[in-house]
Amino acid sequence: MTIGINAVAAFKQPRAGVEEYTYQLVNHLMMLEQSQGHHFILYQDARVNAQGFSLTDNFEIKQLKWLGPMWTQVRLAVEMIRNKPEVLFIPVHILPLIHPENSTVTIHGLEYEYYPEMYPWKHLEYLRRATKYALKHARKIIAVSENTKQDLIKLYQADSDKISVIHHGVTVRHSVSNKVSKMPYILYIGRIELKKNIEGILEAYKILKKKYQVPHKLILAGLPGFGYDVLKLKIKNLLKIKNLKLEIIETGYVSEAEKWQLLSRAEIFIFPSFYEGFGLPILEAQAVGCPVITSNISSMPEVAGQGAMFVEPNSIEQISDMMYKVIEDQEIRKDLIKQGYGNIKRFSWAKCAGQTLEVLLK
Repeated sequence: MTIGINAVAAFKQPRAGVEEYTYQLVNHLMMLEQSQGHHFILYQDARVNAQGFSLTDNFEIKQLKWLGPMWTQVRLAVEMIRNKPEVLFIPVHILPLIHPENSTVTIHGLEYEYYPEMYPWKHLEYLRRATKYALKHARKIIAVSENTKQDLIKLYQADSDKISVIHHGVTVRHSVSNKVSKMPYILYIGRIELKKNIEGILEAYKILKKKYQVPHKLILAGLPGFGYDVLKLKIKNLLKIKNLKLEIIETGYVSEAEKWQLLSRAEIFIFPSFYEGFGLPILEAQAVGCPVITSNISSMPEVAGQGAMFVEPNSIEQISDMMYKVIEDQEIRKDLIKQGYGNIKRFSWAKCAGQTLEVLLK
């Protein structure tokens, strides 16, 4: 069988959640014995550097040249007319208007429906239309969490029979140091944007320093996102507060190696997002024994299992008090680390790839 994959996200740098998902999925599909009898075409935007893959014989990269906008809806659609594969897999939400009857789309979350004010309006409308179109016209849908599947049913009246829940995997790094930093810090990794509740993290950190006088720094690692100007001003104003000794460090984008070192040395990984379709950073923190504090809503309890402390994302006091509890109570820390290690055993990219291939071949 010929299986076409929109693999543009797999080649993008830097890789965030969707890019990491696509990259890992393609790599692990190549490793599957079940893949050997099939031919895979990785559709690639010729404007994006396609380095970084060592392909097996049954995988090929097909670069599609297009100088205009809407590469998926125009250039990939044209390819579907000229050389239609038997199966088309879209791991990044947007199904081209022209596609094979046997098409599968992964939906990564409906955060935009719960917090529309945290999205540029043009992007918001595009996401809504694309999701509705995929639900109507794709033969199969992959949801990355049970929570996302239920959101699709509740908000878009999707057919539950065509939706398969397939969790992300997690990369387990054994080569990183787990030695606690001499300068203790609380860590957040992800987009620096409003929907990730960065304002809540900053306010909770201010209370933590004022109420408990802990020595910890706050490290925010990631690229700017929607609402960053507001967050940058808030950080600037917080650092002006006298007699509080707030230490807030923005790293910007960090490499894979830097990410794992930051996670392995942090005292807490803080992730009180307002809403998540999955929440991959939770698993990455657990994989290196970093205690996790995350939100008690959407997919985060589903992903974190017993290996996290849960907070109401709008309760700044609760977030602050929970951070102090995890810093001070060694028994709680030990239990979170133990439960985190146990939780990540439920997730692997090989499992994700195998289940995805099963759906594609149905």
